[in-house]
Amino acid sequence: MPITVTTPRGLGRLSTPLRALVAAVVRGEGRRLEEVAVVLADDELLHRINAEWRGHDYATDVISFAYDEHEADAATRPLRGDLLISVDRVFVQAARYRVTPGAELARLVIHGALHLCGHDHMRKGERARMRTREEAALRKAKPAVRAFDAVLTTMRSAAPRPATRRRKAATRGAARPKATAPKAKAATRRPARTGPARRTRDAASRAR
Repeated sequence: MPITVTTPRGLGRLSTPLRALVAAVVRGEGRRLEEVAVVLADDELLHRINAEWRGHDYATDVISFAYDEHEADAATRPLRGDLLISVDRVFVQAARYRVTPGAELARLVIHGALHLCGHDHMRKGERARMRTREEAALRKAKPAVRAFDAVLTTMRSAAPRPATRRRKAATRGAARPKATAPKAKAATRRPARTGPARRTRDAASRAR
């Protein structure tokens, strides 16, 4: 399968729209698709990969690895790479930017897929071109956004809520677990890969 998807437990329904969105972005860039692995994980794993592979000691929202990016004919080769996204960042940034989690996930998927296709934003001109391509892809991604929100909204509503005052009074003095937000774990299904993807896969395994 050209696009494999690894998700935390309970988010498997994201796989089909994730594949469709990545394929649409790659097709829109005129690239041939050979193999892309999409991994939804958490801040801990993205922090580890960002430090190990990018030299940045902090969590980030999306990391992409294009296997052939340093080859002279990279732009004409079939696309191969990895795309990692932090589900933790999806929820945090959705609240910050006042968009739905599905819209933020779609933006990160598109952003990462454009990086795999060779776009960058280190220079002003490159940044403007990439932003234009990102916004164009987002306008076409409404079905994916709805599919993402159908899953992510359910995940958010399932988060434990703080006990009410009445509940606290009834259980005063008893030990109670603290309510915490759900933390996405690295998934268990991983494609057999080589190079950076193998290290990514191993890190995901250790983070479980």
